[in-house]
Amino acid sequence: MAAAAARFLLTVAVVLAALLAGAAAGGPLSTSFYNKKCPNVQGIVRAGMASAVAAERRMGASILRMFFHDCFVNGCDASILLDDTATFTGEKNAGPNANSVRGYEVIDAIKAQVEAACNATVSCADILALAARDAVNLLGGPTWTVYLGRRDALTASQSDANSNLPGPGSSLSTLLTMFGNKGLSARDMTALSGAHTVGQARCTTFRARIYGDTNINATFAALRQQSCPQAAGGAGDAALAPIDAQTPEAFDNAYYANLMAQRGLFHSDQELFNGGSQDALVKKYSGNAGMFAADFAKAMVRMGNISPLTGPQGEVRLNCRKVN
Repeated sequence: MAAAAARFLLTVAVVLAALLAGAAAGGPLSTSFYNKKCPNVQGIVRAGMASAVAAERRMGASILRMFFHDCFVNGCDASILLDDTATFTGEKNAGPNANSVRGYEVIDAIKAQVEAACNATVSCADILALAARDAVNLLGGPTWTVYLGRRDALTASQSDANSNLPGPGSSLSTLLTMFGNKGLSARDMTALSGAHTVGQARCTTFRARIYGDTNINATFAALRQQSCPQAAGGAGDAALAPIDAQTPEAFDNAYYANLMAQRGLFHSDQELFNGGSQDALVKKYSGNAGMFAADFAKAMVRMGNISPLTGPQGEVRLNCRKVN
């Protein structure tokens, strides 16, 4: 028993060390960063997200996506929240984000509550990391411990957003490379793609798949074609469809069953189950919701640790939309 316990503790220590390995030189992220400075921050964020998701369940998916789009562009530094200024063109109007990323007002409202409790203490980057975790859990998904201590970026880059975010037409090799560039494994990529179990997508992001791909269920393609016309440029461009048609507002493993039935909405989704290296893992996740939930939580911690600003780097913004 003692030997087993020691092995377990060693495993936990190794996992924790790996999760923190990518922290910036300014100091590692910590689970206790605000314990004394703002002990109620997690409760405040949770309450704000609970209110937002109760008003519109889709908002949970939107905040999760915002966190992904933040972390993949120069790290998890809340740069996505910055409005354009005279000195830089920010990320909000980059191709992957314009008329697409949503929920900025939810983060603003939570930030205001946090500021009222703990002025100039909690970064927007940490609020977004906590909000993404709570979004997943409020939709029925797993929870995890969020490492904290990120600082907020002083600038943002539209060009970096355009070049660092994988698009819905991406091949498997492109996905593996782009996630790998951020220190995320193939397994992390396939698990994180399961975020597409919730949320809605615009016709422009899946039109090419439903009209051009051959590895798509014909009935599913026909269903999506009803609201997404083949001709681009009209009102149909903005027509929305659930990414997971089975349970569009529940965070579960139905996404992977969809892929096995060739009902992935994006070309990039179906690439995960198309005779390639991730087929076996997709099958496992489809049949084992617990394995998917555990892997997703671990991958979210790793993603949240991409190039954080810590210590004296960056700042703690008072308004998430602008530098102090």
